[in-house]
Amino acid sequence: MKVLRHAALATAILSCAGIATSTTASAQTVPETTAAASDSLAGTIALDNCSASFVRYSQSVGTDHALMLTNGHCYEGGMPGAGEVITDQPSSRTGKLLNAAGDPVGAVAADRLLYSTMTGTDISLYELDATYDEITSDTGIAPLTLADAKPADKTSITVASGYWQRTWHCGINGFVDTLKEADWTMHDSVRYSMPGCDIIGGSSGSPVLDDASGEVVAVNNTINESGEQCTMNNPCEVNADGTTTATEGQGYAQETYWITTCLADDRTLDLSIEGCLLTKP
Repeated sequence: MKVLRHAALATAILSCAGIATSTTASAQTVPETTAAASDSLAGTIALDNCSASFVRYSQSVGTDHALMLTNGHCYEGGMPGAGEVITDQPSSRTGKLLNAAGDPVGAVAADRLLYSTMTGTDISLYELDATYDEITSDTGIAPLTLADAKPADKTSITVASGYWQRTWHCGINGFVDTLKEADWTMHDSVRYSMPGCDIIGGSSGSPVLDDASGEVVAVNNTINESGEQCTMNNPCEVNADGTTTATEGQGYAQETYWITTCLADDRTLDLSIEGCLLTKP
């Protein structure tokens, strides 16, 4: 996974740094970022070794505890093993929340890791210790919205990295049924068009935004660095007949609507819900 190339401490545990809270809170639907400028970094988060984003569900309300999304391989406890799923664990992960220009406007801190895996997909989802209302009131930043449905092929997209404070622009060039990298296997991965999204280490965990809606449709996670097949930092595509292909410079992301298929009525994750696509423990 690309992050390892640029981060000496992929398993580093960050110290706790809370965000100041506001005395005003409401049960109204939380504000959302809908169609930000193509180079906007508003709502992105810089971690110590990865990128992340400040996200909401379409159903979220202002008094809900806010969420932070990044890759499974960015989990502070180390990369989950093949087949491993981590749920509902205490966390003190922190990051810097950025505005549209990429300037830090406050620190956000997680109190729980809700879900992390590198099997089937590559995501870590954290619950923050402050609500959407509190964070937005304190920083002026509205969360990005997770799309409820699978993105369409050929969608114009932006990868927005809080770690590097930069963006990449390309399109979706189909979906990969099986993507394999070293011991890990992912499914229904987004394939980037080339050139454009020539992502680099540290961009792991960046939100992939639909340029038309501004919604998060995927989370950026890997690129084939040297053309090798199925090795670390060299993901390969496995066809239905078992044959493999690998293209140097080809980048990929993992769809995030999978998360929304596992939501209970109270907006908590429930992996037992019928139709939930996330990998189960």
